Amino acid sequence: MGKLERIAAQQDRAAGRGPTRRGFLLTAAGSAFLFGFAREAKAAQTFPASAGLPGDGAFEPTIWCSIAPDGVVNVNVIRAEMGQHTGTALARIIADEMEADWDKVKITQVDTDPKWGLMVTGGSWSVWMTWDVFRQAGAAARTVMVEEGAKLMGVSPASCIARNGRVIAGSKSISYGDIVSRAHPTRTYTPDEMAKLPLKPASERRLIGKDVKALDIPAKTDGTAIYGIDAKLDGMVYARPKLPPTRYGSKVVSVDDSEAKKIKGYIRYIVLEDPSDTVPGWVAVLASSYPAAIRATDALKVTWTPGKTANVSEKDIIEHGRKQIAEKTGGSCVFNDSGVDEAFSSAKQVFERTYTCASVLHYQLEPMNALARLQDGKWEIHCGNQWQSLFLPVIAKALQVPESQVIMRSYLLGGGFGRRLNGDYAVPAALISKALGGKPVKLILTRSDDMLFDSFRSPSIQTVRVALDDQKSPKGWEHHASAGWPTGVMAAAFMEKGADGKPYDQFAIAGADHWYDVGPMRVRALDNDLADATFRPGWLRSVSSGWTPWAHEAFLDELAHELGKDPVAFRLSLLTAKGRNVGSAPNSVGGATRQANVLKRLVEKCGYGKVQLPADTAIGIATTFGQERNMPTWTAGAVQVHVDRKTGVVTCQKIWLVLDAGTIVDPDGAAAQTEGGALWGLSMALFENTEIVNGNVRDRNLNTYTPLRISDAPEIDIEFVESTEKPMGLGEPGVTTIGAAIANGVFNAVGVRLRHQPIRPADVLKGLSEKKSA
Repeated sequence: MGKLERIAAQQDRAAGRGPTRRGFLLTAAGSAFLFGFAREAKAAQTFPASAGLPGDGAFEPTIWCSIAPDGVVNVNVIRAEMGQHTGTALARIIADEMEADWDKVKITQVDTDPKWGLMVTGGSWSVWMTWDVFRQAGAAARTVMVEEGAKLMGVSPASCIARNGRVIAGSKSISYGDIVSRAHPTRTYTPDEMAKLPLKPASERRLIGKDVKALDIPAKTDGTAIYGIDAKLDGMVYARPKLPPTRYGSKVVSVDDSEAKKIKGYIRYIVLEDPSDTVPGWVAVLASSYPAAIRATDALKVTWTPGKTANVSEKDIIEHGRKQIAEKTGGSCVFNDSGVDEAFSSAKQVFERTYTCASVLHYQLEPMNALARLQDGKWEIHCGNQWQSLFLPVIAKALQVPESQVIMRSYLLGGGFGRRLNGDYAVPAALISKALGGKPVKLILTRSDDMLFDSFRSPSIQTVRVALDDQKSPKGWEHHASAGWPTGVMAAAFMEKGADGKPYDQFAIAGADHWYDVGPMRVRALDNDLADATFRPGWLRSVSSGWTPWAHEAFLDELAHELGKDPVAFRLSLLTAKGRNVGSAPNSVGGATRQANVLKRLVEKCGYGKVQLPADTAIGIATTFGQERNMPTWTAGAVQVHVDRKTGVVTCQKIWLVLDAGTIVDPDGAAAQTEGGALWGLSMALFENTEIVNGNVRDRNLNTYTPLRISDAPEIDIEFVESTEKPMGLGEPGVTTIGAAIANGVFNAVGVRLRHQPIRPADVLKGLSEKKSA
């Protein structure tokens, strides 16, 4: 069973459904749009927004696209749009394969419906997950257009070609729109038949990999695009939560709204009872306007009995993880090769280091919000969300209704970065609306609410060990990582099983399961249950690949210097592409050889080890496989840093990245995603973090939370390796090498090894002082 089939099966099991197979029906329909959209709130948006809906007689080759009599091609997109132009990338896959006229292509971000299958946008999956089915959908449309066009022109299909929305046979041609309006085509394919349709070779692609206009830009720039926070319905009231002292276990003792009643527009408060246990201890304040809701919530006095984690600190969680790692049992092993223990017991030398990472908030531009109402017997949830398939069942559980009675209406996301994979913010909106008999309720969190309620990246601790033989070569490897498990907390059915048969959160260990040849290997993931009990761990951009390569690649650099070897040459000597590292079709063809190739190209570009740089300035390097072992984006990164010995300030002057992500579908989007990822990695490495204090995050706004500013952004040089292999993900790989490359660059500049992220000036000064006194 492949990864996508496994994901779908897990989703079916989690929802209590049996596995299903949907055929692809090609038939004439009365309209290209058969969905019950909420017109008032402009859900399920279509881009370009100015294009009208197709007229009667539209042809729907598959559920994924339709061709109208006027030739307009609509592509249905189930992936969330949060600035990455995913609709443009996905639409061009279908449009290229079907030979559509790009000027007549538009996209619709659809609402939830069981027919769409798994609706999730994360893990850099969107293009990778959609590539095969959309190519087949495009081939189906092209095949029918050629066959029907040939009939109308009185020629054989073999004499026809499809180009730019037309079927051409010598001097004759006919448009797709005319074919639909005149032939009214009808056709049914089984999945097996779909898979056998001929696909275009890479040499004939006219949209994939080319510069084309993004379809959603006009609406985003002229203000017609609607984000979740913009959604409005007639008669709605506003709500803001009064958040409890702990994420779990808090109980309301008393509520005093005497001061809130003095606020004009205040309506009432509601103590939420949540059967899904998503928002325990919440009190919601209702008002006729959002400003009134803000002021009334501030004035409301609530007394709680806090949960048991009220006194937990970040240090407590890190130390708990340290104890977990020290205990040889526990956790789950991704790799647990035979011979690991023997390698260490007989080693000439054992080299070991421990690395830690602080908690990191999402801090996306648009705070959490949701609008809920009961309409025509169904609960509508209007919001931007990254994983509708995960949270629609949770909303149904909270409302105590069947899933079939809940619809999530799709909106643009003002930033996601993994935060909106967790749809917890939709639950209180639904509960408040239910308490009001289904009346429309718009819940909006303030920035401080949003930070307190965030499903942030867990603090983590990792220990990496290598056993060395007489020749100082690796003969055994261990990587132990402890962190909160977001998938374990929110989507346990999606967890993988390790070599030992135990479930583990793949998004809390990915990156440690590397492609180097280091002898028998044990990679162990440990669920920090104290973290899970204190807050709701979340998926944050690149997830564990934001911390595991930090430890792994910093460790490899330390090891190379310990052995007196060049760090680049040392890495290349381990990228042998043997055994499990040889790779396999369709995702990892070439295996570790492709990782070695991007590293070699990176060194050529940045001049590592060859260029003369000013004092206290150096280049650091790192290489990863981007995200997931089964979906590798081979990545090599270098940074040039300068260290101020007086202040301890580390300045990143330039970033180089070389990536092999297979076929690049959308070059502009790929570059933007990679740049954004690199800056995110830089921000986590040098600038931003929060800390758990008394069971909650310390920071509430940008006065104390300090992510990367524009003035800190360095020059960035990105190169994609030309390839015709299957496209991999690009939303997150740009993050993965930056932290380790900076740590390695700091060492190369001033000789100080730092093993905690973020690297703060005080840490650098302490390291310099210790080095001086040593």
